[in-house]
Amino acid sequence: MKKILSGLALASLFGTSAAMAASYEVTITNVTHGTVFTPIFVVSHAPGVKLFELGQPASDELTALAEDGDFGPLATDLEKDSRVVDLADSGGLLPPGESVTVTIEAPRGKGQVSLASMMLPTNDGFIALNGAWAPRNKHSIIYSSPGYDAGSEPNDELCISIPGGGPCGGGEGGSPGAGGEDYVHVHSGIHGIGDLIPSESDWRNPAAHITIKRVK
Repeated sequence: MKKILSGLALASLFGTSAAMAASYEVTITNVTHGTVFTPIFVVSHAPGVKLFELGQPASDELTALAEDGDFGPLATDLEKDSRVVDLADSGGLLPPGESVTVTIEAPRGKGQVSLASMMLPTNDGFIALNGAWAPRNKHSIIYSSPGYDAGSEPNDELCISIPGGGPCGGGEGGSPGAGGEDYVHVHSGIHGIGDLIPSESDWRNPAAHITIKRVK
């Protein structure tokens, strides 16, 4: 999945001073008590790339990630964007209280990092960074992510419409019947209207802490 632009391509995007790529460690910590994150998709890029806009409908590619944990369509779409520098993923589920580090290349001093991962068990909840600046020097920047809602399906909290993970083991993404709110917003949490138990699966924001550290 890696897409590391050449020095010439970086120079055309960011100027000669940023032609050399730097290496960054992106560490994601799950700070919920009962929510699992699907494999986390991470991308570095020039300013202007956005995974979503709050208050606007989610793209089909983001919907696939938020409902099914499938970042493949989003990665394929971003690989076509000349502003994208590098793509990577964490490779596995991230349970509550644990951290994972993904290493990614970005232009030195002028790059941004975005990431996204589905929250399980939810219908279409996800965590994200949406164009966060990578540190210019060899230090760290800490960001936080709330739980977001893609608004692409109703929050029926039924295991039949939630992929495996947490208390739901055999469901599939997407709920039958009417759609969701039709715009991306901050998730309202788990309310116990279906199979999910709030004391086990609800959370209080932020849902994730993300540290971006330049390592070379």
